[in-house]
Amino acid sequence: MSQQGVQLDRETFSCSICLDLLKDPVTIPCGHSYCMSCIKTHWNGKDQRKMYSCPQCRQTFTPRPVLGKNTMLAALVEQLKKTGLQAAPADHCYAGAEDVACDVCTGRKLKALKSCLVCLISYCKKHLQLHYELPAFEKHKLVDPLEKLKENICSRHDEVMKMFCRTDQQSICYLCSVDEHKGHDTVSAAAERTERQRELEVSRQNIQQRIQDREKDVKLLQQEVEAVSHSADKAVEDSEKIFTELIRLIQKRSSDVKQQIRSQQETEVSRVKDLQEKLEQEITELKRKDAELKKLSYTEDHNQFLHNYPSLSQLSDPTDSSSINIRPLRYFEDVTAAVSELRDQLQDILREKWTNISLTVTEVDVLLSEPEPKTRTGFLKYSHEITLDPNTANTWLLLSEGNRKAERMTQKQPHSSHPDRFIDYCQVLSRESLTGRCYWEVQWRGTGVSVAVTYKKISRAVGLNECIFGYNDKSWALFCDTNSYEFWFNNISTTISGPGSSRVGVYLDHSAGILSFYSVSETMTLLHRVQTTFAQPLYAGLSLGSGVTAEFCKLK
Repeated sequence: MSQQGVQLDRETFSCSICLDLLKDPVTIPCGHSYCMSCIKTHWNGKDQRKMYSCPQCRQTFTPRPVLGKNTMLAALVEQLKKTGLQAAPADHCYAGAEDVACDVCTGRKLKALKSCLVCLISYCKKHLQLHYELPAFEKHKLVDPLEKLKENICSRHDEVMKMFCRTDQQSICYLCSVDEHKGHDTVSAAAERTERQRELEVSRQNIQQRIQDREKDVKLLQQEVEAVSHSADKAVEDSEKIFTELIRLIQKRSSDVKQQIRSQQETEVSRVKDLQEKLEQEITELKRKDAELKKLSYTEDHNQFLHNYPSLSQLSDPTDSSSINIRPLRYFEDVTAAVSELRDQLQDILREKWTNISLTVTEVDVLLSEPEPKTRTGFLKYSHEITLDPNTANTWLLLSEGNRKAERMTQKQPHSSHPDRFIDYCQVLSRESLTGRCYWEVQWRGTGVSVAVTYKKISRAVGLNECIFGYNDKSWALFCDTNSYEFWFNNISTTISGPGSSRVGVYLDHSAGILSFYSVSETMTLLHRVQTTFAQPLYAGLSLGSGVTAEFCKLK
């Protein structure tokens, strides 16, 4: 017997219920044959209501037919078994967990080859044959196998849902459109699909644009990594040259500076690469979303398309890339300046200058600084404890409360002579230098106080504007009186309007060149903001009028 004949005989003598060769074959009145156990199980397992039907042709029988073994058919099956006939289809023909199963098969189901959008049934190759052979099925719509076909049936009217209600955003059948959805904005599912398809294409265009933007951002970040590394290398080189001249005195500090630069370099590069990785992950996710939308755009089932589109068209929030700020300047140039200052002014206490160097290194911030806080809680994250330097206090000032409070006295105080002391003006500087992002508050009472920031090299000489906070280009000062404010810089005064308060908040973002003064009460009110470039570390300063006390507040 030829192989083709064996294949034909196998199909002919297989039970359409278990899809295996017939066992104890029986023939029912319509002429179809089954395994005796299969047809009995089929009839016993369903509510037949005393009417028994053929699983293939659906012909019904009353009463239940008496089953008898078809001995001739049984003999033929046994003869065919001797030819080496396969007992059942190969395993890969059966439906697995990820496959759409044939709805007609009983027992172990085969994979569906097609789904019919009219019958709302999925068919394997064998059970699909009638759709190709009978004229009654010519107008049926066959598509690739689909799951959840029953969801296309209206649960109220048991009709195929071929319309879409835009008012309620749901698929409906024709009877729904003249019943509970009467008067609603209804269109055919195909028309709604066309509209949503256009939206899908717009979504894909947006995704493609975002992919391009993110790829551009990734390239910029890579350039940033290279720039940070180059600047760090240059800073290390310059620092080593300067420290070589002072090798006997500051050998250990030279090593520490190098280590801090490398550590900060690693931190900043890590931050950039973290953002780079997030953007690359977003690109991957956007490409996956684009692929899903593309796949959805080819879906032939309108209802499945409309069901899945809302969830697939939603995009996650984009990664914030506003912090990308490519700056052509050398990132670590302030380190070199600080080390040079240490070399030129070796007579200064090494501990104080070392603090400047360390803070300057950690100030390096590759990505754009965070936005200025909007609430006092936000500012307090950057709160900085400030104490006053007794060596800078004018002799009419008394310091107390752990050098946080200054009071203008009516008699001179017994301060020793010091080159950093203000001689002619009742001013005092902080002990700590200020870099990075800092926030502090000053509580005052009396007839007027100037809250200032300044470079340390501001003059201490007698009777010169170079000494007074705000009267030169080395200091910035907010003069506060009971009901008025004035901002001073480079001997230019600007009148400021704002609510009167005995507490002033100061926010400094050294690297961004931002200096802001706030009136602090139950709320914070911005009084004045400066945008500039700070060339050196800054120091907080106070200038007190007659009978005034001022104190740096404890904020932590």
